[in-house]
Amino acid sequence: MVAAGCAVAAAATPEALTSLAAVHSLTSEEAAKSIPVAFEATVTYHIKGSIGLFVQDGGVAIYADAPENAMLAPGDRVLVRGTTRGSGFRPDIVAESVTVLGHGAVPAPVPANYAGLVHGDFDCIRVSVRGTVRSADLVTYGKVTNIYLGLLMDGGTVDAIVNSGDGDMLEKLRGAEVEVSGSTSGIFDSKQQLTGIVLKVPSAADVKILKGVAGGPDSIPFTPLDGIFAHAYVRDFSERVRVQGTITYYLPGAAAVLEDGRRSLWIETKDEQPLTIGDRATASGFPAVHNGMLTLTAAEVEDSYLRSPATPQKIGWDELSSGAHAFDLISIEGQVVKESREEYQDEYVLTSGGHLFSVLYRHIDEDLGFELPPMKYVPVGARVRATGISSVSYGSNPFEGPAGYDVLLRSFDDIEVVARPPWLNVRNLTRLSEILLALIFMIGIRVIWTERQARLRNAVMADLERRRGRILEDINDSRPLAEILENIGGLVAARLGGLPCWIEVKDGATLGNFLAENARAGLRVVEEPILSRSGPALGTICATFGQHAKPGSAEAASLAQAAGLARLAIETSRLYSDLVHRSEYDLLTDSHNRFSFEKQIEAAIDAARQSAGIFGLLYIDLNDFKQINDRFGHHTGDLYLQEAALRMKGQLRPGDILARLGGDEFAVILPNVRSRTDVEEITLRLERSFELPFAGEDCTVHGSASIGVAMYPQDGTTRDRLLSAADAAMYAMKQSRRR
Repeated sequence: MVAAGCAVAAAATPEALTSLAAVHSLTSEEAAKSIPVAFEATVTYHIKGSIGLFVQDGGVAIYADAPENAMLAPGDRVLVRGTTRGSGFRPDIVAESVTVLGHGAVPAPVPANYAGLVHGDFDCIRVSVRGTVRSADLVTYGKVTNIYLGLLMDGGTVDAIVNSGDGDMLEKLRGAEVEVSGSTSGIFDSKQQLTGIVLKVPSAADVKILKGVAGGPDSIPFTPLDGIFAHAYVRDFSERVRVQGTITYYLPGAAAVLEDGRRSLWIETKDEQPLTIGDRATASGFPAVHNGMLTLTAAEVEDSYLRSPATPQKIGWDELSSGAHAFDLISIEGQVVKESREEYQDEYVLTSGGHLFSVLYRHIDEDLGFELPPMKYVPVGARVRATGISSVSYGSNPFEGPAGYDVLLRSFDDIEVVARPPWLNVRNLTRLSEILLALIFMIGIRVIWTERQARLRNAVMADLERRRGRILEDINDSRPLAEILENIGGLVAARLGGLPCWIEVKDGATLGNFLAENARAGLRVVEEPILSRSGPALGTICATFGQHAKPGSAEAASLAQAAGLARLAIETSRLYSDLVHRSEYDLLTDSHNRFSFEKQIEAAIDAARQSAGIFGLLYIDLNDFKQINDRFGHHTGDLYLQEAALRMKGQLRPGDILARLGGDEFAVILPNVRSRTDVEEITLRLERSFELPFAGEDCTVHGSASIGVAMYPQDGTTRDRLLSAADAAMYAMKQSRRR
């Protein structure tokens, strides 16, 4: 029975594919079954320390993830052992081992044209292409410096990554006609859709300059900044295509989304005709890449009026942030952190699994006859289910994942409350505090009224009770704590005959008519502790009496009553201060939060407008913060955020305001500046504060920041315009840094 079982298991195991041609002939679905492989091929591209490996055998080539310790060079004849993988585009290999059998010549490059490249005819093949260099920059991927070329071919543009850090080549390459040899690879969006072509070039020797530019770029005459469009020429050979699917999103005059099975497409259209979500429709337009995603532009959409509703896919935050469901109709749950109506859209900020994302309702142009409905109220803290279109955008690096992700609502019916906010939250605690304060105040008034009725004939006691009532009112009105405690000390002194009385706040000031030790001769000093409701002392009330005055019930009652008032004042003040602090400061970095920042920048705009002054705004993004979280964990990421905020505070002046806007984004308001030079000097100090490494609990992090500068009123006179200007400047700096 055992032998028979082994025979069945052996029969179920697929045989290894022993030729590259056999692997290449698989479909992506077949390759996803992890079929074992053991084939020989020649290395055409590999960089030491990376896992990317291109191999070729005859006219067939493939990509493989090689072991990280592989030592390979173009021309090596290797034996590749591993399993197949379905990538969604073409099969590739996960190599368990790559054994060098010998070394020979690198396969001769095959001449390739643009049409063949974008149709996938040369996938992974070593090819040669000719084109004009539109851009040449130094970029760093991992720890390896490369030359990144943008090539204009006859038919379109392709990129090339050259394994070389020779910056002296850049001036020679820009604008030159070149022939580049390398292995063909694709640029893909988050849904594994081809959005571009990139050649992996082993060395600078594989780039031949056929015709250089006389004098280089420095010989080009200067053009006025507002006159550059006169030199823009485009020859577009893109073909119009036609697609069909179910309408899942429509913003008249702007965009629509069609979904067909597990595929979906963003369509840019100026059509304003009515379209019904859930109808089957066709669209024709031109393929393009927008925000790193495959799109259809200049499109016309026709509604068939045949119902074929799409069912939303239920996903979590990880799937949303990966971009794998970009433009799909999805459903996701989260807790509401904030909601706001803005000029062009309504925004609900949700948190899921400790991560924030936005749910947006884009406003339709009222000129099209649409009336903007009231924003649907969703209480902060409620758990909601949002149904809509998953939207992603990319940064400047096409090989990184999405840089932003949102959910687009079709209507307010797409957001549904599934759980009310928990009872224990800041808003309810504030209300409870107000009720308790009101209750305490009412009790205090009742006590005052009772005592007044008992001592109507005693004018002095009536005055004392009025003073006590005013103290309670001051507590309720959140008057300064020092003023209230001084009044309490004065009240005790008046009750006990006018002798000196003072209050010593623990770890704080001494308030009232304080007597030094040498002035207390002949007096009896009584101390009454001010105990908190939880037990620890908040301070002490000290009162003086004549040396021969005997302690009585009035003395004890007065001090006890004053201690109660002092306790109420101190605890109420601290509760109020804590609530205010929590509502306006980020608990992790003790910097202003986004809510407080928006108030501060509006105040800065009002002050500058009143005095015809200026101020600066800095938008700060911590570089590679996601990598720190991924590599060292969120705890180390939090410590890094705290230390970064502390360092930046150390570089700011009194009156400057640091705020954490969320994640790894900060902003600084610089109200007292005379010119942009002052702002740039502070910006430089902030950048230098990251030069020293950040020491974690068991690691060392080398951090940096990209900082964008905006000035009021030159770059904007409203909060949103200033933030947009600073954000754009920050992204320009980040892109420049990467170059």
